[in-house]
Amino acid sequence: MSEATALVFEEREYTRSQLDALAAGLAGTLERRGVTAGQRVALMSSNRPEFVIALRAIWGLGAAAVLLSPAWRRAEVEDALALTAPTHAVGDHPVLAEVMPMLHLDEPVEPEPRELPVPDPASDALFVFSSGTTGMPKAVRHTHGGFAVAVRHWRDALGLSSADRMQIMTPPSHILGLLNIVMALDTGAWIRLHRRFDIDAMLRHIQTDRITIEMAVAPIALALAAHPELGSYDLSSLRYIMWCATPVTESVAEAVTDKAGANWVTAYGTSELPVISCNSLQGARLDTVGRPVPGVEVRIVSLEDGEALPPGEVGEIQARSGSVMGGYLPETATAQAFSDGWYRTGDVGYLDGDGWLRITDRAKEMIKVRGFQVAPAEIEAVLHGHPAVEDCAVFGVDHPSDGEAVVAAVAPRGEVDAQELCDLVGERLASYKRLSRVVVVPEIPRLPSGKVLRRVLKEQHGCSTDG
Repeated sequence: MSEATALVFEEREYTRSQLDALAAGLAGTLERRGVTAGQRVALMSSNRPEFVIALRAIWGLGAAAVLLSPAWRRAEVEDALALTAPTHAVGDHPVLAEVMPMLHLDEPVEPEPRELPVPDPASDALFVFSSGTTGMPKAVRHTHGGFAVAVRHWRDALGLSSADRMQIMTPPSHILGLLNIVMALDTGAWIRLHRRFDIDAMLRHIQTDRITIEMAVAPIALALAAHPELGSYDLSSLRYIMWCATPVTESVAEAVTDKAGANWVTAYGTSELPVISCNSLQGARLDTVGRPVPGVEVRIVSLEDGEALPPGEVGEIQARSGSVMGGYLPETATAQAFSDGWYRTGDVGYLDGDGWLRITDRAKEMIKVRGFQVAPAEIEAVLHGHPAVEDCAVFGVDHPSDGEAVVAAVAPRGEVDAQELCDLVGERLASYKRLSRVVVVPEIPRLPSGKVLRRVLKEQHGCSTDG
């Protein structure tokens, strides 16, 4: 009996054995280039099978993968590399190739029969990036043991089995895309990778590939609801669509259900603790992010004094689990992320009497665009470098498809060209960090300590934008 297909990309198909042999072959190439256990390898790649092969090769050598977003510009890549200090690089992105020697994923790999060893659970597996409120991104460190726990939590929450079929359009450098890829391969589920999100391709493949679980963030959900031909596709194979990374817009979810009969499930996690809560797979409640998954404890603490709060009281959401990150780089940022062993999400919400978790506010400073965390201070640092900017502050406003849009308030020195500032940010930073608009103000409101009063700016200039 022939081996089942594990991964599909365009017209190419791979069995698990073929992926293993290619990973072993690439591991040999990396060994000859000097990669050894305990080192870090930068990986900057588009969605493609070679990303999966490279990741498994790096892990098979006992090294850790530093996952760089393919949306990043050179300055962002240089900052990430300075923070994590990888010794080698693999990828298909010219920006990474410009800053350090890179093994290109287009180079042919000879498969090898060698079986790669299972990594030490206590060793580092990967570094993903989570923007902090103080500026440049922090590197989130996950061990093999901790990430395996996260994979198990996600598989159990989804009820995933080898009979399931998924397609993945989210970037592999993002914790959600990575989690889905690793989980599906470990479980024996069938997956199709796509180079990028395309709503027509997504719907066509749900129908032709008989996809059983679909992943969606807000832009995907909105594209589904707005698709003029949605009702003409056969989506009957779907068990559900999982809404992740951004709060659910119930009217959008209901429009898809009405037109296509698809059911929705919601979940909640972070780069630091990938799976925190998930809804019931049957009869999911879209007004909550579900209950904490087995193996994850959640508590709500007072924003004033950090004391644990009873059900119904609003405070900071904190969680504890074996799947939590091993820490940040820089290491100095790790201590403030925990309180008595509990991971501080920075999100605000409450647990009701039946254990359902609701998020009422996001981390105080962060802007969430299409599921990506955007740090205001990173954009402010770019704007402060312009000679026409005396002072500035960046904040988020509601956006119908992206979740939030980025707005800059600028106190200028004389005349200032708003488009020039937008172009400057666009040149320096990733596209999801671009400014939707610039508002000119006489001064930036601040506390005596110097802290920006972003809430005041949002109240004065925070009308939603349609992009």
